[in-house]
Amino acid sequence: MKNKIQIMISKKTTPNYKQIYTDIIKTKFPEKKEKCISLLNKADLSQIDIIELNNIIFEKKDKEIEKFNQRLRSYDLVSIQKILDYQKKYKYSNSQLAYHFGLSRNTVTKWKKMISKHHV
Repeated sequence: MKNKIQIMISKKTTPNYKQIYTDIIKTKFPEKKEKCISLLNKADLSQIDIIELNNIIFEKKDKEIEKFNQRLRSYDLVSIQKILDYQKKYKYSNSQLAYHFGLSRNTVTKWKKMISKHHV
């Protein structure tokens, strides 16, 4: 019995974002289904995909709400790497990247230092 509990605790439980957003689109925003279909057809949704879906469906409303929501976001290493790859691909400065993704410039700098230490 103890082993079953340990296995259950060790499994990472995350919300099924694909199902959540599919239900939201189906019930409240059916007109936005075409814009979201390519993201919803992915096998796994990254955190960046989830943010993009959220922006497509709910659109940016108010700067204060957006600022508050940004504080609650967290990024895993894969998402951070994708954001920094995006910077290289489009030759963005740290300021441009921060503005594009709604981050602080300090966060971008911290991520770059963290990734450079991680890959050395």
